[in-house]
Amino acid sequence: MLNSYDLAFLVLISACGLLTWQQYHKKNETSPDEMPLKQQNAVTPRAKAEASQFTRLFLAVYSLVMASDWLQARDASLEKASISAPLTCYSGPYVYSLYKDQFGLQERIVGLLFVTGFLSGAISGYFVGQFADKHGRRTACLIFCVTYSVSCFSTLVPSLPVLFFGRVFGGLSTSVMYSTFESWMVTEFHKRRIDQAGTSLSSVFSEWLVEVTHTKRAPFMASAGLLTIAFWVIWAYWSENYGDSHDVDPNPANLTPQVPPAQSILKTIINDRRILTLGLASCFFEGSMYLFVFFWTPALKAASNPSTLSLPLGMIFASFMASVMLGSLLFNLLISKYQLLSPSRLLTIIFAMASSSLLTPLLSKNESLTFWSFCVFELCVGMYWPSVGYLKGRFVEDGVRARVYGILRIPLNVFVVVALGVMREGEAYRNAVFLVCSGLLVVTSGIFYWIVGE
Repeated sequence: MLNSYDLAFLVLISACGLLTWQQYHKKNETSPDEMPLKQQNAVTPRAKAEASQFTRLFLAVYSLVMASDWLQARDASLEKASISAPLTCYSGPYVYSLYKDQFGLQERIVGLLFVTGFLSGAISGYFVGQFADKHGRRTACLIFCVTYSVSCFSTLVPSLPVLFFGRVFGGLSTSVMYSTFESWMVTEFHKRRIDQAGTSLSSVFSEWLVEVTHTKRAPFMASAGLLTIAFWVIWAYWSENYGDSHDVDPNPANLTPQVPPAQSILKTIINDRRILTLGLASCFFEGSMYLFVFFWTPALKAASNPSTLSLPLGMIFASFMASVMLGSLLFNLLISKYQLLSPSRLLTIIFAMASSSLLTPLLSKNESLTFWSFCVFELCVGMYWPSVGYLKGRFVEDGVRARVYGILRIPLNVFVVVALGVMREGEAYRNAVFLVCSGLLVVTSGIFYWIVGE
């Protein structure tokens, strides 16, 4: 007999299926007469083939990369996920279980390992972007495959120096993953003029979100295998692009990218209120998202019936991922198909919705209400990624894209490190975290509406 969580998952996945069918059914029904005359003249079969090849090429690599990360990080059903294990963060249930249960490390050491990863990401944020813009985003993506594989292989040696070494490489790799791959895609999108084929940047972002949402050492070895495949695809099929590539000779033999100094990059971020606001939004929303991963299990347990032996964590997590996919599909529906909202307006709504969903555990101890509020939060996550990715693609110049993206992640890593440093067990602290994150998201929504809203 299906329980409430099974039914919730069926409802969510059915909604995803319905929206997917509607999206492609509407696309197939669109006739050339419905397109603007200028766009009809620009969209040639060759341009459409180029756009399709570009999208597949990027999604193939990005899916492999994200799958390698999620293999380590996201199967919450295999972790004890109890209040006594508060350090289970986005770097993973597998990582925590490996360190704590298999290697027998003390909780304090496990915490230091996690903090090391976040600090490494914060420190390397700018330097990663500088390297990518100067020496090439494709080169940086290839290096990512190597460094993240090194981080995975470090789990084979249960020695503290090796494990800390692995976490440093893990933090470095995360900085590359969340800055360089997207930088390569957006710059290449502009360079190849993919928009002339009728493919918008927002549709590429939404398609990639849908694509991505699909011994304890085993996941890390599988990750290394996927990274090897990604390395080969990047090496064989990706072209190189650099910072300021749109201002230099397109001949690779004459390509000597001129990289602006650090002061000019920081000045660009500080002086452009839109980019600064995007950084603020990324810090508070993504920081809230990472903290949510810590606390959703104990919050649901606190709201559940005391007679319940255990929560079906696997099905709950599957429902959350279905909610993320649903959010991505809704973004595509609202932005690309019906053009009901601009991405900036949508983000203000996303922040307000996410804020409300985090307040629910404070206002109600109803298990079903808490679960569905968390599904709403994950739906906001699904809409957030393509929205903020699209806006960064518009506001940040191609020539400094990787460095700006890297710098914008530094406050986020600092935010998480501080949260880890002051973390305490218990319902009072958990409620305080939800309250603070909710308040920050409300403030962010207001600032975003005032500065970036269109």
